[in-house]
Amino acid sequence: MRLARIAHPQGFAFVEVRGDISNPAALTCAEISEHPFGTPEFTGREWPLADVRLLAPILASKIVCVGKNYADHAEEMGSEAPAEPLIFLKPNTSVVGPEAGIAYPPSSERVDYEGELAVVIGQPCRNVTAARAHEVILGYTCANDVTARDQQLSDGQWTRGKGYDSFCPLGPWIVTDLDPNGLDVRTTLHHADGTSELRQDGNTSQFMHTVGEIIEYVSRVMTLLPGDVVLTGTPAGVGPMLPGDRVTVEIEGIGALSNPVVDRA
Repeated sequence: MRLARIAHPQGFAFVEVRGDISNPAALTCAEISEHPFGTPEFTGREWPLADVRLLAPILASKIVCVGKNYADHAEEMGSEAPAEPLIFLKPNTSVVGPEAGIAYPPSSERVDYEGELAVVIGQPCRNVTAARAHEVILGYTCANDVTARDQQLSDGQWTRGKGYDSFCPLGPWIVTDLDPNGLDVRTTLHHADGTSELRQDGNTSQFMHTVGEIIEYVSRVMTLLPGDVVLTGTPAGVGPMLPGDRVTVEIEGIGALSNPVVDRA
């Protein structure tokens, strides 16, 4: 099942996106009554995907992130991969959806993309074992852990560099029936002059800590709530982007999340 959140002519809704994603013009959105957790019930209303706007697929109370979960990324950042998951938080105000602008703050001289697999929690949980982590997961989506790299390095802690509004694009939807192991994670940078570069080309098989191990570790620290998002780390190839660029994060089995980079108002 592909779960999304949309703006439609009468308001907003959680929906199931139905159809073959290789033919976007044929995709439809079936409205879910209330929320997508548990067994969704449908209202009977539907819209063509082309007639609605995709929003961030979930409203999270918190975004928990794992740093340096790929050894090659830790190496490019000049450090060793940590023995335990290195976790930090992004505020929920950093979340935006597909096609929403990533606002480049004038206080930063370098803003980087970081394509990642995101895990969406489906029920309240704490002290979950890795073996049972799948029981508390609603599904998976694409994420971009946007980072003001100069501020991350100068501050010594990551709240400012990771926490700006628009610094956590999510989407395009949540896929519920997906095995997170062995998924290709790719990030492409599209420049204003029409050229494009594949900047990140990793696979979740390269994780230092698996999805189950991450959920176990995080849920021993804090209670996870329905809709909370856990970012699983980025592969090597992070780098700067500029206003006028566009960043696309594509994950096998999910789809593509694309966002323009714009000047912060």
